Amino acid sequence: MKAVLASKNPNKLREMSEILSARGVEVVLESDVGVDVDVEETGATFEENARLKAKAVMQATGLPAIADDSGLCVDALNGGPGVYSARYGGPDLDDRGRCRLLLQNLQGQISRKAKFVSVVCLCMPDGDVISSRGECPGTIAFAPQGENGFGYDPVFFIPALRKTFAQLTAEEKNKISHRGNALKKFQIELESYLNGINK
Repeated sequence: MKAVLASKNPNKLREMSEILSARGVEVVLESDVGVDVDVEETGATFEENARLKAKAVMQATGLPAIADDSGLCVDALNGGPGVYSARYGGPDLDDRGRCRLLLQNLQGQISRKAKFVSVVCLCMPDGDVISSRGECPGTIAFAPQGENGFGYDPVFFIPALRKTFAQLTAEEKNKISHRGNALKKFQIELESYLNGINK
């Protein structure tokens, strides 16, 4: 099955493809099928935003479309930046700037508990929707560490591994990440769906 990724982020495409290709799903970018869809993420939850994006790309292409909405939820920031993770601090900040701002806002905080959340949503042209949510608990490091990954990976620390996401290989990260966990659940939902329509 071919699914169009409702994102222009090549990092997300790589992660999605690495996990879903083994399940027989070919994930392609919007540009691969000749569309460029900008979706305003107006949802109050990861679930709402993932569905908004997948539905818009499905309608534009007529193909199954898959979207992921994910973010970092920090206890000391009342669950923030949450759905605003990619826009934290405004449009002028890059990934490094957002990590810096996060660390500044956590100065003096005793609790550094946090979790990454990912919701994966597939919208089919016939109106069917498959959605799954994954989480990965951790803490916020006191300084960025590691060169891999993207976004908040350099400051998201996994105590059991004593490493940040950015210090893990892609394979190590996919085994425990929020997106990896969401996609594992998504695979089960997708297989159940495909078995149902093939009966």
